[in-house]
Amino acid sequence: MNNKYLFYSLIIAFLFTNCTNDSTNDLVDNEPIAGEVKYSQNVKSIIDGNCISCHASTPINGAPMPLVTFEQVKEAVQNRGLLDRITRDNGQSGLMPNGGPKMPQPTIDIVLQWNEDGLQQ
Repeated sequence: MNNKYLFYSLIIAFLFTNCTNDSTNDLVDNEPIAGEVKYSQNVKSIIDGNCISCHASTPINGAPMPLVTFEQVKEAVQNRGLLDRITRDNGQSGLMPNGGPKMPQPTIDIVLQWNEDGLQQ
């Protein structure tokens, strides 16, 4: 009986867990970058710290695609609206990370600068 109770408790806990950040403390903040922004040096850590929990190699919680590799992230910027999704205001539908809060602006600015600098690896 105790194992059954534990099993059901774990399932219920899992069902109520999702990929939302409900505190700015959950987000990874970064300082602005002087010079050219590159994926491997600057952007990968932002994606890994803020997106990968849902956009893993096998996406979960409704994430439409993985954001694990350089090519996947570049594709998301160029063709899947990643920049639009991370720059939406708190409370706006579709804001990423899912459910907000919005990433700190200096972090968003790094991703935007990476795009402006030509999406280099």
